[in-house]
Amino acid sequence: MTYDFLVETYETERIKVASVWSEFRDEDLPVRPRAGDPRGRSVHEQMVHQCVSEDLWFRTMLGIDVQAPPLPTPETCLEFIKRYAADSAKRLETLRTKENSWWESDTKFFDVQRSCAWVMVRRIAHTAHHRGQQMAMLRMLGRDLHSNYGPTADTGGLMQNHAPTIYTYPSLQALLEGESRHGGKTPLPGAGGKAVTERPDSNK
Repeated sequence: MTYDFLVETYETERIKVASVWSEFRDEDLPVRPRAGDPRGRSVHEQMVHQCVSEDLWFRTMLGIDVQAPPLPTPETCLEFIKRYAADSAKRLETLRTKENSWWESDTKFFDVQRSCAWVMVRRIAHTAHHRGQQMAMLRMLGRDLHSNYGPTADTGGLMQNHAPTIYTYPSLQALLEGESRHGGKTPLPGAGGKAVTERPDSNK
Protein backbone atom coordinates (compact mmCIF):
# COMPACT_ATOMS: atom_id res chain seq x y z
CA MET A 1 0.00 0.00 0.00
CA THR A 2 1.25 3.47 -0.92
CA TYR A 3 0.44 4.93 2.49
CA ASP A 4 1.72 2.16 4.75
CA PHE A 5 4.49 4.51 5.87
CA LEU A 6 1.90 6.77 7.51
CA VAL A 7 0.37 3.83 9.37
CA GLU A 8 3.81 2.71 10.52
CA THR A 9 4.66 6.26 11.62
CA TYR A 10 1.46 6.55 13.63
CA GLU A 11 2.23 3.21 15.27
CA THR A 12 5.62 4.42 16.48
CA GLU A 13 4.34 7.88 17.43
CA ARG A 14 1.76 6.44 19.82
CA ILE A 15 4.55 4.53 21.58
CA LYS A 16 6.63 7.72 21.81
CA VAL A 17 3.73 9.61 23.42
CA ALA A 18 3.24 6.93 26.07
CA SER A 19 6.99 6.74 26.69
CA VAL A 20 7.28 10.46 27.43
CA TRP A 21 4.21 10.37 29.66
CA SER A 22 5.75 7.51 31.63
CA GLU A 23 8.64 9.82 32.59
CA PHE A 24 6.26 12.08 34.56
CA ARG A 25 4.95 11.59 38.07
CA ASP A 26 1.49 12.47 39.33
CA GLU A 27 2.93 15.35 41.36
CA ASP A 28 4.19 16.86 38.09
CA LEU A 29 0.71 17.24 36.59
CA PRO A 30 0.05 20.84 37.80
CA VAL A 31 3.49 22.11 36.74
CA ARG A 32 3.70 24.81 34.05
CA PRO A 33 6.75 26.00 32.09
CA ARG A 34 6.67 29.20 34.14
CA ALA A 35 4.90 29.12 37.49
CA GLY A 36 1.86 31.37 37.60
CA ASP A 37 1.78 31.95 33.82
CA PRO A 38 -1.37 30.26 32.43
CA ARG A 39 -0.21 30.75 28.82
CA GLY A 40 1.99 27.68 29.09
CA ARG A 41 0.02 24.44 29.39
CA SER A 42 0.61 22.37 32.50
CA VAL A 43 1.69 18.74 32.17
CA HIS A 44 -1.91 17.76 32.91
CA GLU A 45 -3.29 20.12 30.28
CA GLN A 46 -0.88 18.74 27.69
CA MET A 47 -2.12 15.20 28.30
CA VAL A 48 -5.73 16.34 28.12
CA HIS A 49 -5.03 18.21 24.87
CA GLN A 50 -3.38 15.19 23.26
CA CYS A 51 -6.27 12.89 24.09
CA VAL A 52 -9.06 15.34 23.23
CA SER A 53 -7.56 16.78 20.06
CA GLU A 54 -6.57 13.40 18.62
CA ASP A 55 -10.07 12.07 19.29
CA LEU A 56 -11.58 15.15 17.61
CA TRP A 57 -9.34 15.02 14.51
CA PHE A 58 -9.90 11.32 13.94
CA ARG A 59 -13.67 11.51 14.45
CA THR A 60 -14.44 14.68 12.52
CA MET A 61 -11.74 14.72 9.84
CA LEU A 62 -10.90 11.06 9.26
CA GLY A 63 -14.19 9.45 10.24
CA ILE A 64 -12.59 7.09 12.77
CA ASP A 65 -14.53 6.91 16.05
CA VAL A 66 -13.24 4.55 18.77
CA GLN A 67 -16.54 4.85 20.66
CA ALA A 68 -14.84 5.69 23.95
CA PRO A 69 -14.47 8.79 26.14
CA PRO A 70 -11.12 10.42 25.30
CA LEU A 71 -10.19 11.14 28.92
CA PRO A 72 -9.51 8.64 31.71
CA THR A 73 -10.95 8.42 35.21
CA PRO A 74 -9.08 9.24 37.36
CA GLU A 75 -6.78 11.59 35.47
CA THR A 76 -3.45 10.22 36.69
CA CYS A 77 -0.32 9.65 34.60
CA LEU A 78 -0.86 5.89 34.42
CA GLU A 79 -4.53 6.22 33.53
CA PHE A 80 -3.74 8.75 30.78
CA ILE A 81 -1.23 6.27 29.34
CA LYS A 82 -3.71 3.39 29.47
CA ARG A 83 -6.52 5.45 27.93
CA TYR A 84 -4.36 6.77 25.10
CA ALA A 85 -2.82 3.35 24.44
CA ALA A 86 -6.25 1.72 24.15
CA ASP A 87 -7.78 4.40 21.93
CA SER A 88 -4.77 4.79 19.64
CA ALA A 89 -4.62 0.99 19.21
CA LYS A 90 -8.18 1.05 17.84
CA ARG A 91 -7.30 3.91 15.48
CA LEU A 92 -4.24 2.02 14.30
CA GLU A 93 -6.30 -1.09 13.61
CA THR A 94 -8.73 0.92 11.48
CA LEU A 95 -5.95 2.74 9.60
CA ARG A 96 -4.50 -0.62 8.59
CA THR A 97 -7.70 -1.42 6.69
CA LYS A 98 -7.74 1.73 4.56
CA GLU A 99 -7.10 1.55 0.82
CA ASN A 100 -5.24 4.12 -1.27
CA SER A 101 -8.56 5.61 -2.38
CA TRP A 102 -9.43 6.54 1.22
CA TRP A 103 -6.04 8.15 1.87
CA GLU A 104 -6.37 10.21 -1.31
CA SER A 105 -10.00 11.24 -0.73
CA ASP A 106 -10.82 14.77 0.39
CA THR A 107 -12.02 15.65 3.85
CA LYS A 108 -12.66 18.89 5.69
CA PHE A 109 -9.68 20.21 7.64
CA PHE A 110 -11.23 23.03 9.68
CA ASP A 111 -12.31 25.43 6.91
CA VAL A 112 -10.43 23.91 3.94
CA GLN A 113 -10.44 20.66 1.96
CA ARG A 114 -7.44 18.36 2.26
CA SER A 115 -6.74 14.69 1.59
CA CYS A 116 -6.87 12.19 4.44
CA ALA A 117 -3.14 11.56 3.91
CA TRP A 118 -2.43 15.28 4.29
CA VAL A 119 -4.46 15.43 7.52
CA MET A 120 -2.60 12.41 8.89
CA VAL A 121 0.78 14.03 8.23
CA ARG A 122 -0.40 17.18 10.01
CA ARG A 123 -1.72 15.13 12.93
CA ILE A 124 1.62 13.38 13.39
CA ALA A 125 3.43 16.74 13.30
CA HIS A 126 0.96 18.14 15.83
CA THR A 127 1.64 15.27 18.21
CA ALA A 128 5.42 15.54 17.83
CA HIS A 129 5.26 19.30 18.51
CA HIS A 130 3.49 18.88 21.84
CA ARG A 131 5.63 15.92 22.82
CA GLY A 132 8.70 18.11 22.36
CA GLN A 133 7.18 20.63 24.75
CA GLN A 134 6.64 17.88 27.30
CA MET A 135 10.23 16.68 26.98
CA ALA A 136 11.40 20.23 27.66
CA MET A 137 9.21 20.19 30.77
CA LEU A 138 10.95 17.00 31.94
CA ARG A 139 14.30 18.80 31.67
CA MET A 140 12.88 21.73 33.65
CA LEU A 141 11.90 19.21 36.32
CA GLY A 142 15.46 17.90 36.36
CA ARG A 143 14.55 14.46 35.04
CA ASP A 144 16.58 12.05 32.94
CA LEU A 145 15.36 11.40 29.40
CA HIS A 146 15.28 8.16 27.47
CA SER A 147 15.46 8.22 23.69
CA ASN A 148 12.49 9.39 21.66
CA TYR A 149 14.07 9.57 18.20
CA GLY A 150 17.75 9.00 18.99
CA PRO A 151 20.37 9.45 21.73
CA THR A 152 19.93 11.92 24.58
CA ALA A 153 22.36 13.37 27.10
CA ASP A 154 21.33 10.52 29.40
CA THR A 155 21.81 7.69 26.89
CA GLY A 156 25.38 8.69 26.04
CA GLY A 157 25.45 12.06 24.28
CA LEU A 158 25.73 12.64 20.54
CA MET A 159 24.93 10.25 17.70
CA GLN A 160 28.22 11.09 15.94
CA ASN A 161 30.02 9.83 19.04
CA HIS A 162 28.15 6.53 18.71
CA ALA A 163 25.86 7.15 21.66
CA PRO A 164 23.16 4.48 21.81
CA THR A 165 19.42 4.90 21.42
CA ILE A 166 17.77 3.62 24.59
CA TYR A 167 13.99 3.54 24.85
CA THR A 168 12.04 3.47 28.13
CA TYR A 169 10.70 -0.03 27.39
CA PRO A 170 11.07 -2.49 24.48
CA SER A 171 7.36 -2.24 23.58
CA LEU A 172 4.14 -0.48 24.52
CA GLN A 173 2.87 -3.63 26.22
CA ALA A 174 6.04 -3.80 28.32
CA LEU A 175 5.56 -0.12 29.19
CA LEU A 176 1.99 -0.70 30.39
CA GLU A 177 3.06 -3.70 32.46
CA GLY A 178 6.12 -1.94 33.89
CA GLU A 179 4.33 1.27 34.83
CA SER A 180 1.51 -0.71 36.42
CA ARG A 181 4.18 -2.21 38.67
CA HIS A 182 5.52 1.31 39.38
CA GLY A 183 8.74 0.95 37.45
CA GLY A 184 10.96 -1.12 35.24
CA LYS A 185 12.36 1.37 32.75
CA THR A 186 15.57 0.56 30.91
CA PRO A 187 18.56 1.88 32.92
CA LEU A 188 20.38 4.91 31.53
CA PRO A 189 24.19 5.13 31.41
CA GLY A 190 24.52 8.94 31.28
CA ALA A 191 26.92 10.78 29.03
CA GLY A 192 30.06 9.54 30.75
CA GLY A 193 31.79 12.88 30.35
CA LYS A 194 31.15 13.03 26.60
CA ALA A 195 29.76 16.13 24.88
CA VAL A 196 25.96 16.26 24.72
CA THR A 197 25.76 19.17 22.26
CA GLU A 198 27.52 20.16 19.06
CA ARG A 199 28.60 23.42 20.78
CA PRO A 200 29.92 22.18 24.14
CA ASP A 201 31.78 25.44 24.86
CA SER A 202 28.83 27.75 24.11
CA ASN A 203 27.98 28.33 27.79
CA LYS A 204 31.50 29.21 28.88
